[in-house]
Amino acid sequence: MADVRPFCAVRPKPGLEEKIAALPYDVYNRTEAREETKRSPLSFLRIDRPETQFPADMDMYDARVYGKAKSLLEEMVESGQFIEEKAPCYYIYELTMDGRTQTGIVACASVDDYENQVIKKHENTRAEKEEDRIRHVDVCSAQTGPIFLAYRSREEINEQTEAVKQEKALYDFTSPDGIRHRVWKISDPESIRIIRENFGQVGAVYIADGHHRCASAVKVARMRRKAHPGYSGQEEFNAFLSVLFPDDQLMIMDYNRVVKDLNGNDTEAFLQKVSKRFQVEKLSGARHPDRKGRIAMYLAHDWYMLTAPVNDSENDPVGQLDVSILQRELLTPVLGIGDPRTDTRIDFVGGIRGLAELERRVEEDCSVAFAMYPTSISELFAVSDAGLLMPPKSTWFEPKLRSGLFIHRIER
Repeated sequence: MADVRPFCAVRPKPGLEEKIAALPYDVYNRTEAREETKRSPLSFLRIDRPETQFPADMDMYDARVYGKAKSLLEEMVESGQFIEEKAPCYYIYELTMDGRTQTGIVACASVDDYENQVIKKHENTRAEKEEDRIRHVDVCSAQTGPIFLAYRSREEINEQTEAVKQEKALYDFTSPDGIRHRVWKISDPESIRIIRENFGQVGAVYIADGHHRCASAVKVARMRRKAHPGYSGQEEFNAFLSVLFPDDQLMIMDYNRVVKDLNGNDTEAFLQKVSKRFQVEKLSGARHPDRKGRIAMYLAHDWYMLTAPVNDSENDPVGQLDVSILQRELLTPVLGIGDPRTDTRIDFVGGIRGLAELERRVEEDCSVAFAMYPTSISELFAVSDAGLLMPPKSTWFEPKLRSGLFIHRIER
């Protein structure tokens, strides 16, 4: 049973939401983040990436950087740019991209549910990436970026969201990338009761995106629990900011790979080795894989379609993933990449950037690129339900949730 709680959000003053809302902190590299905060002075990215407020050579992990995030947040609250709810609420967060809409419930999910595997993960996290967000959450005493969660669609929750969406939206704006964002508040006690009770019956909730933010929030909660051994479980640090979406509304895009060299092979030798493991078809131009079991490859100015051998991993939800097949059949034995989490010769490119980005990377700083067929939400659920983990960078969700629309204080 999932405990999904309403909460007292800190949120933008109506009229400022479009200026404040920002893409997740990890979408940008350091240079891009600085440019974005210059372009949009109220962007929440200033708080999520506070090193942008210092000279470019400032250590982004310096204690003063995290202190700046806290002071910026408090200044925006004190100036009225953010307002704080007085009573716990749920929110509806609707995103529309290219005519496709997904509608989620903004709430706080339970740290205990994460610890007890009611909230299930499908990726490992890296300690160094966690540490940054642990310090950010701890110093700010606030969770500033929501975790993207998924659950098996439940009609009773859908009915509540659709009824509220008939009302006037609290926020309604289109971000520079063309995504329309609409938000409604659910404050009616009966609606809150129905939603909370129905989440208590969904059985399991799945982390779709935000594994590092989630793990960091949980570790801050452990720290606070240790510091307050008499905690009741109702303290705000026992829950983390989330947006929960029904599975039938979600779209997963491809998450592609580029490799810096051919592991000592020339182009011809590399193709020969690949041909021993895949059926290889030369293409007349760029093309996405059209089905599971196919991988598009860009090499030496040409595109190829690789068809995987018959898969004997039917009872292995991880082994039958296309990203696993690529790793097992090509990246490890041919290119010598054993652990893609730590090998600096491999990089990952979100499908939102398109095939042209793969071509650019190969022309500029890599030797070969692989375009994947997207992992499905059912595959994600199957891996998580089995208590297993996907290879890193197996899923790319679009559209991205905005930070700054909802903030959860963990000390009240």
